[in-house]
Amino acid sequence: MSQPFMDADAGPAQTKAKIRIRSADASDADNLSIYFTGLSATTRNKRFMGARADFALVAAECVAKVGHPDHFTLLAELSRDGRSTIIGETRYAYHAAARHGDFAISVADIFQRQGVGLQMMNAMERQASHLGHEMIAAETARTNAEMRGLAKKAGFADTGLGDWQSVYLAKRLTR
Repeated sequence: MSQPFMDADAGPAQTKAKIRIRSADASDADNLSIYFTGLSATTRNKRFMGARADFALVAAECVAKVGHPDHFTLLAELSRDGRSTIIGETRYAYHAAARHGDFAISVADIFQRQGVGLQMMNAMERQASHLGHEMIAAETARTNAEMRGLAKKAGFADTGLGDWQSVYLAKRLTR
């Protein structure tokens, strides 16, 4: 069963709508595939750090480890008139050997810069902390100014690792 994390009012253009962040489950694979397909090519390239066309497979991978304690996918949904539409997702995986979790995140183009990404990152951090994880990290393209800005706003720091194309961001979690 999906677990809601938070509700928030949608932006002014989305009156009478609620944004809910919840855990994904296996039944979300088809809608997640549709969501990925609806992202602009630029947003998809930033999310996957390159071109992808196999969205059904990617969506299935996002929900494949639903019961695994160290992997989860969160969805941001816009609810209006009794119908929900995915407007964002974040996938998290903990790596015991490295002792940190990695994540990837995307927000539908028309909902970017409205706080949805930050809400999703906060929900992801709470879930990871609840699982006992102490560090969370992500890799992004050096040219992905949106992700770097979002990560900075969420308290992530540039680790200094990476190369001329990528940046590694990390944050220590508190309980």
